Amino acid sequence: MKHSTRSIAVVGAGQAGLQLALGLRRSGHHVTLVSNRTARQVLDGRVMSTQIMFADALETERRLGLDHWQGEAPAIEGLTFTVAPDAVKAIDFEARLAAPGQSVDQRVKIAAWLEEFTAAGGELRIAEAGVAELEELAASHDLVLVTAGKGEISRIFERDAERSPFTAPQRVAAVSYVHGLRPRDSFVACSASLMPGVGEYFIVPALTKSGPCDCLFLNGVPGGPLDAFADVRSPEEHLDVTKKLLAEFLPWEAERAADAVLTDPGGVLAGRLTPTVREPVATLPSGRKVLGVADVLVVNDPLTGQGSNSAAKCADVYLREILARGDEPFDADWMTATFERFWEYARHVTRWTNGLLPPAPAHVVDLLDAAQRQPGLASRIAEGFNNPTGLDPWWHEPEAARREILPEPAVR
Repeated sequence: MKHSTRSIAVVGAGQAGLQLALGLRRSGHHVTLVSNRTARQVLDGRVMSTQIMFADALETERRLGLDHWQGEAPAIEGLTFTVAPDAVKAIDFEARLAAPGQSVDQRVKIAAWLEEFTAAGGELRIAEAGVAELEELAASHDLVLVTAGKGEISRIFERDAERSPFTAPQRVAAVSYVHGLRPRDSFVACSASLMPGVGEYFIVPALTKSGPCDCLFLNGVPGGPLDAFADVRSPEEHLDVTKKLLAEFLPWEAERAADAVLTDPGGVLAGRLTPTVREPVATLPSGRKVLGVADVLVVNDPLTGQGSNSAAKCADVYLREILARGDEPFDADWMTATFERFWEYARHVTRWTNGLLPPAPAHVVDLLDAAQRQPGLASRIAEGFNNPTGLDPWWHEPEAARREILPEPAVR
């Protein structure tokens, strides 16, 4: 498709921002990327997430030639699911994915992509962008995309109350990157353990600065027993608290983690966020418009592992829409329509994730229980992580769930 060369600014250098900036630059656009850190500062800093990417999201990187870690990162072949009330396995099954997933420490990925961007002739500005910087960029570029932001930038996109049922964090997260976790006996998998009323625990095989590792991720109900990291004073204490909580709630996982050590002093993270959907277009004091991207607009709790997937898919949608725009202006109507094209996908992620934050409804428990005996159902649940649109309607609606569960064979 033939397209015009435009001048575009991208504020924020995460998964979505850099994927967009590199895609636009490779399509011939003049691109200014604003990052608050250099590649070296990113690489030397603290971990940013427990990113896991599934096949469809990875394909958006491959199309741009950005999949540089295929031979190094562990191939995540499937998922495991455990429901463990009162430290007892009530439900336990595994399922292979149709195509493998992958997790690359964002410090490694973002640092490499930043260097790739400048090598491709992009303009990189190291700055903590605020409204004044957005005004300058909007005056000198055809389009400004905001892919990250704190402080005043985070407040310029208004909350969409109709699409945002929560007004406070629903989980508190604690992450540890480790070496020395005892491997599973079966295939390489991302593991999910659900502790009703307490929270969740995930293990994500990943690649970090020092090679293959595992990301241990506790996601606890605020005020509950997993909300235990506020007073932690060191990375080592962070991991120690994690191990103690595993011993109490998931003793079989504590055994696997007994010899685990941190990958590096920056290999821990703790925090909480409020699931929120925001209006896509912000109006600056001058009247100029800027467009939000990915989790600037759609913030989901990380318990479904969709952050990097949604960011990559949002970048893919926006890139295609920008290239198709030709010489037409990037006006507010186009901005809103572009976001809504992404929302057609993202609404499924939001519905699924938000639905898992309260106690699981009975039909979801029934689905997980049946998946222990029905490999086809187990596979459909696993593939939902790659494409959550495939969970509709049977994950969400009791009657549809009942139709999904095969009848038990008659006892003779």
